[in-house]
Amino acid sequence: MWQSYSNGLLLSIGLIMALGAQNAFVLSQSLRREHHIAVALVCIVCDSVLVAAGVFGLASLLAQNPVMLAIARWGGIAFLLCYGTQALRRAYRPQALQADPIESRTLLPVLMATLAVTLLNPHVYLDTVLLIGSLGAQQSVPGAYALGAASASLLWFSTLALGGAWLAPWLARPLTWRLIDVGVAIMMFAVAAQLLTGAL
Repeated sequence: MWQSYSNGLLLSIGLIMALGAQNAFVLSQSLRREHHIAVALVCIVCDSVLVAAGVFGLASLLAQNPVMLAIARWGGIAFLLCYGTQALRRAYRPQALQADPIESRTLLPVLMATLAVTLLNPHVYLDTVLLIGSLGAQQSVPGAYALGAASASLLWFSTLALGGAWLAPWLARPLTWRLIDVGVAIMMFAVAAQLLTGAL
C-alpha cells in the first residue's frame, strides 16, 4: 500500500512542478493575495478528479486486456525515461518561474481563468489521465496510488498558495529550478526502473 502511495506522490509531484503556466498563475494569485486559496482548491480538485478518472477507468480496462496492459507499461516506461531526460536538459539551462502581473479581478473571473489554465492545457490530460492513470492501474493498490497523486497536488498547490510570497525569491532563481529538475529526473527514472523490473 505504502509503495503504491509513494509512487503516486513522487510521480505526480514531479509532473505538477513541471506545469509552468499553472504554477505561475497560482503563484501570481498568491503574491497578490487575490483569491489564492480558491485558486489552489480548484487546481487540487481538478487534478484529483482527473487522476481518479485515469486510475480507476484505465485500471478496469487494462485488467481485462493483457496486451493493452503491456502497451501501457512499456509506453509508460518510455515516457518516464523521456520526461526524466527532458528534466535533466532543463536542469542544464534552468529558467526561473515568473509570476506575470495582472489586473485585480473578482472571484468568478479568477476561477474561470484557473479552470482555463488547468483544463485547456493538453499536457494536463496526458500527464494526469493517461500517464498517471495508466501507471496507477498497474499498482498493487490503485486506490493508494490515486490518494498519493492527490496528496501531491494538495501539497504543491497549498505550498504555492500559502507560501507564495516566501517562495517567490527562491522560485525566481535558476539554481532552485536546476535542483528541482534534477530531483524530478531522479523520481521519473526511479519509477521507470520499478516498472521495468515488474515487466521483466
